[in-house]
Amino acid sequence: METLQFGFIGVGLIGEVLVRKLVAAGHHVKMTNSRGPETLQPLANEIGAQAVTVDEVVQNVDVVFLVIPQKNIVNLPNGLFRTVRNGTIVVDVGNYYPIRDGVIDDIENGLTESEWVEKQIGYPIIKVFNSINWRSLDALSMPKGTIGRIALPISGDDVQAKQRIATLVDQLGYEPHDAGTIADSWRQQPGSPIYCTNVTKEELLEWLSKVERFSLPQRLSLGLKLHAELVAQHKETDARAYGQAMKDALMRATI
Repeated sequence: METLQFGFIGVGLIGEVLVRKLVAAGHHVKMTNSRGPETLQPLANEIGAQAVTVDEVVQNVDVVFLVIPQKNIVNLPNGLFRTVRNGTIVVDVGNYYPIRDGVIDDIENGLTESEWVEKQIGYPIIKVFNSINWRSLDALSMPKGTIGRIALPISGDDVQAKQRIATLVDQLGYEPHDAGTIADSWRQQPGSPIYCTNVTKEELLEWLSKVERFSLPQRLSLGLKLHAELVAQHKETDARAYGQAMKDALMRATI
């Protein structure tokens, strides 16, 4: 397996899961956040990663992960990605939630979430890992060929970059699927029936072809309501049961 260099901008719940998995797989990881590298040093020491500044995290890496709230993308340093080395892949793991991020007019008026991110950072991105709950990402990886393996959509305009990220997704225990261009990435945004529902490859293919964009806001509202109910019932900690509950609700919803 090729050893790669990764940089993480943001290390929340899903970011920490990815960092731990990548280090455990033998890759090298640098990470940063908005509070300064000293706040990440304990985690870095624990798992064998590096805590660095935001300017340092994008230097001399193969892949940069953006794992920050959508509203914080605009706070990244201007021109940050002009300094990356040729061939660096930027992966967008984030999602847009108006209740958290405020209303972003360009997205509301038709840009996909990741098209908007590209516009802000001035660099092409690959969209993946946004459609899985962090607990499922942590606990439900499976070897290639296992029945019921969770499938993850990968969207982007650079076919070669998507292929490299697909290899990584597979290595981490999930079934990669090329879901099209960044303009197509709305199909994996919050509100899609494949969002946080732990779909198999067959289910992913079926629902990518069926989902209609107009239905996303209503499905998102339904999903957020169900999430709150599961949390109130202390049922969100069981990754498999959580995914099944979300799948049952979102796939059967008539909108």
